[in-house]
Amino acid sequence: MSNTEPSQNPIPPFDATMDHHMKPKLRPVRGFPAQMGEQQVLGLADARQISQKVVFTMPAAQLILPMMDGKRSVDEIASQVGKGLTRPILEQLVAQLDDAGLLFGPTFERMLDKMHEEFDSAPTLPPASTAAFADALVNQELGEEATDEQRAEQGPAKLRAIMDQWMAKALESAPNPSFDALPKAVVAPHVDYGRGWVNYANIWGRMRVVDRPDRVIILGTNHFGLGTGITACDKGFQSPLGTCEVDGQIVAGLRKHLGDQVFANRFDHEREHSIELQIPWIQHCLGTGDDGKFCKVVGILVHDPSVNNGESYDGNGVALAPFVEAMRTILADLPGKTLIVSSADLSHVGPAFGDQQKLGGDESEAVAFRNRVFQHDREMLELLRQKKPEDLVAAMAWQQNPTRWCSTGNLVAALQIAEPETVEIMHYAAAMDPQGVGMVSSVSMTMA
Repeated sequence: MSNTEPSQNPIPPFDATMDHHMKPKLRPVRGFPAQMGEQQVLGLADARQISQKVVFTMPAAQLILPMMDGKRSVDEIASQVGKGLTRPILEQLVAQLDDAGLLFGPTFERMLDKMHEEFDSAPTLPPASTAAFADALVNQELGEEATDEQRAEQGPAKLRAIMDQWMAKALESAPNPSFDALPKAVVAPHVDYGRGWVNYANIWGRMRVVDRPDRVIILGTNHFGLGTGITACDKGFQSPLGTCEVDGQIVAGLRKHLGDQVFANRFDHEREHSIELQIPWIQHCLGTGDDGKFCKVVGILVHDPSVNNGESYDGNGVALAPFVEAMRTILADLPGKTLIVSSADLSHVGPAFGDQQKLGGDESEAVAFRNRVFQHDREMLELLRQKKPEDLVAAMAWQQNPTRWCSTGNLVAALQIAEPETVEIMHYAAAMDPQGVGMVSSVSMTMA
């Protein structure tokens, strides 16, 4: 067992004087298979993405991890698991998990405090996914030996160029390659650009000639955070193309109508890609104003209203209905134009997401499975097109979200805030990996 991050210092050993070692409590982790040499191992990463460290351990640890509930001692865990598990082996695993911040305790708390401090120390959030993508574009041309200076210098131009290529390709045969006016809201995916470019391009490519909005409200999905309801951010966002400052008027309005609670879990935005992935498109397609600055933005993560009828998951967070009402009131009082972006992915299916049926191939079962997913997506999207958000929530609740739509919340919120006269589906797509292990669907829509 070893940690992926080499260190000058060895991992601190197990310490029997520390309660969180003697009765370890595992934080939410994500397990994945990995290969180390000829050995198959289990990788463990932070499901909340607070710690960037990964622990590799024996696959048999799957029997141990559920026992780490903070109630059982290491002796009790070793005894109850059995199967040759000795206390020294368990102690080593506990020490590694603690060093990686994967156990509740002082190590994790220090990591969390550092993240919070860094988050609150700057007015904007630095790029993550978009910077990595721009770096990869430079690496494709110059190789992995490209320097940081070369990536910083060439990345923005290459990012703009590939977005232009995607928009040209997506709209080359479109009968309506541009919008006549700025929509009230649009829907674009938040899946990675490689799989979602067609739907990104179908929306943002049509936005290049419309009136520039005064602000953009991006409604995203809380994939990793602790927020149980509406989770707003009081920061601007950076991409390789520059900075979108936060819209202070929206922030002030949210505080006035919903209180500080709506910002309590603002740290969830630190590594949330569903907001960030829209930023370069906003910057590239909407451009700068007379002041030379990009549009101001506000990022807001919306929970799934089908889980608890719109209330927060635990009853303590900000519910959907008061948020929608607050946003309508805030926007009605503000001058200028507002664009709402629903950053939404739809179905997540296949063995990678827990389904037993494989996706790929021409076998009748696989074809039928894919067709069921497409049919479900069409039925749910039709409810959006008909402007029936309450029916969508009810259908998802009754069916228990069978294809794992991850963005019902921000789709519904966008529709309810914008109150459009028309909703139009521009393009629908589903991307499957070559092995047929996972498929994610998305859509581009406009609400005018």
